[in-house]
Amino acid sequence: MAKETKNTLRDSVYSSLKAMIVTGQIPPGSRVTESDIAAKLNVSRTPVREAFNRLERDGLVTGRPRQGYVVTEFDINMFREAFEIRELLDGHATELAAAAATEKDKARLRAMLVECERLAGIPERTNREKFQELEVGIDLHRVIAEISGNVMLHGMLCGILDKCQHYVWTELLWLDEWKIARDEHAEIVDAICAGDASRAGTLARAHVRGSRDNVLRLLQAKSDYQNFLAKAS
Repeated sequence: MAKETKNTLRDSVYSSLKAMIVTGQIPPGSRVTESDIAAKLNVSRTPVREAFNRLERDGLVTGRPRQGYVVTEFDINMFREAFEIRELLDGHATELAAAAATEKDKARLRAMLVECERLAGIPERTNREKFQELEVGIDLHRVIAEISGNVMLHGMLCGILDKCQHYVWTELLWLDEWKIARDEHAEIVDAICAGDASRAGTLARAHVRGSRDNVLRLLQAKSDYQNFLAKAS
């Protein structure tokens, strides 16, 4: 029981810290320390240290000796690279999943769609509840990769998804793409459940490209605005 409680606390601290970074509560480029986060979350420094180690592997923070951690800056080059790789991996994983999915796998995917709809239906939902929907949507891709049966592919895609999560949050929140994402996920799951590998892969790749194009517009608009301010000053 003690070990289970410890694992629950460790995962909770990791999830909370990750949410703060992905949603911008801790802005890119910020310096954070174990003691700061431990005080904020009212926990000891041990689970915070473990969370930072996991986040560094995710590529969301970089450790600085005796200075704590710096939240990763998200730029257009990093974004392009992450989404190019994700399109390839996601598409292939979805094709494999369509060929390999059992009835239990299909039920699991459908249950995740239902959970997204439940979260979407909460009146006047908070950013916390929106972030929960984001996590379920991202996890849907992880589960599809798991169903593919290719362990290495699953591990690689999970790593890429961690790096993409901040961008997806930006897209959903600022462009209000929640319903579009849910509809596209439902189409992908329907194709997997029908065993249509070609359609499933095509839909998955189009889903990633659409997300990429949306975020590119946002990043470019931000860059143009910053350049305008620099020239005007």
